[in-house]
Amino acid sequence: MVNPEREIQPFVVNLTGINSHMLRNAPKFYEVAKRIVEITEDTILVAHNADFDYRILKTEFSRLGFAFKRKTICTVELSQQLIPDMESYSLGKLTRALGIPVSDRHRANGDALATVKLFKMLLNKDSDKTIIKQAIRIEKKSTLAPNLKDIIEELPSDTGVYYIHDANGNIIYIGKSNNIRKRITQHFTNKNSKSKKIQVQVAAVTYEKTGSELVALLKESEEIKTNKPLLNRALKRNNFTQGLYSFTDENGYINLRITHIKKGQKPITTFTNRKSGVSFMNRMVESYELCNKLCGLEKSETSCFDYEIEQCHGACVLNESPESYNKRAQAVIENNSYDNKDMILIDRGRDIDEKSVILIVDGVFKGIGFFDLNHQINNRDILESLITPMDNNRDTQHIIQSYMRKNKRLKIVDLGN
Repeated sequence: MVNPEREIQPFVVNLTGINSHMLRNAPKFYEVAKRIVEITEDTILVAHNADFDYRILKTEFSRLGFAFKRKTICTVELSQQLIPDMESYSLGKLTRALGIPVSDRHRANGDALATVKLFKMLLNKDSDKTIIKQAIRIEKKSTLAPNLKDIIEELPSDTGVYYIHDANGNIIYIGKSNNIRKRITQHFTNKNSKSKKIQVQVAAVTYEKTGSELVALLKESEEIKTNKPLLNRALKRNNFTQGLYSFTDENGYINLRITHIKKGQKPITTFTNRKSGVSFMNRMVESYELCNKLCGLEKSETSCFDYEIEQCHGACVLNESPESYNKRAQAVIENNSYDNKDMILIDRGRDIDEKSVILIVDGVFKGIGFFDLNHQINNRDILESLITPMDNNRDTQHIIQSYMRKNKRLKIVDLGN
């Protein structure tokens, strides 16, 4: 609260619930002006309808004979760019539509916290990193960290994606790590060619905490393609060479095979090499009681070895019916593919009260988002507005399927049709 030293207009009282009596003992502007200057030094002011707030601040400082100048970012303008087609861009209606909790409306604390949550969402949706690059570009060179040690000290030891910038704000390298500070320290101390180039060109490092390694992998893949950083080697396409395929043999049994990815044929799931594919298939044979021969792990004219030691039900010699065997083989296919499925994957968030979410609609990866209230994912419209749209391609399919196989703690929610 700040005492404006005048009566509050009835319109403002009705809008905010703040009246003159409540401000009687509040500090006057000149009493807080010095503190405002101190906390906004070398910062960028972020506000919803920033022109309005900035104009008031400049006017009040002008009355004190002080020229208050700061760079600003407006979350109304960013929302219109990054979340188009919303019914309204007022803070109240926008946060309600996005499922962002707001308490203490029209009070500095409540509105500011809501704007922080909105701004975090906008930063997440800005895959071109335009906001961050412009922010670094307008910083005075003297405010950039003068040495590599100072940069490292500002970084967290958290999972996320990091962006290495040159003095013009351009992103020269993007990476992901489960410990951002440790990985950047490695870049700054290694002697290889790439690290030496980073050490010479780096002016700043920014980062986005993701909490989830899956979200970090997806963001890294997408943003390397989008920003094409100078020091990132071209992201290898098709670095997953092996795929899981199925076919039905002449006896009616579903056969599974790990084989080189075939052009024009979509695999059930993919692997970076044959060794990891065969290891996966061995686990499936054991978990689902499948036949080694029908899974391509043994070549035999008769029964498989497991049948001889009574660990195979005998599909290899027609002793188990196709209907019985195929139920288990089909379960492997369904549990390792998200074709035609509507579902969300829920993983760790950036904070203890938050979760990350990956949206898949009709078997197509739609994007990622974060939520801290259950109603945000139970409401389909809110869920889709929370999502940062991302490309569905072979890289994202491989990243998601590989992560689903390796992380049993990942929560999967079927959205139905």
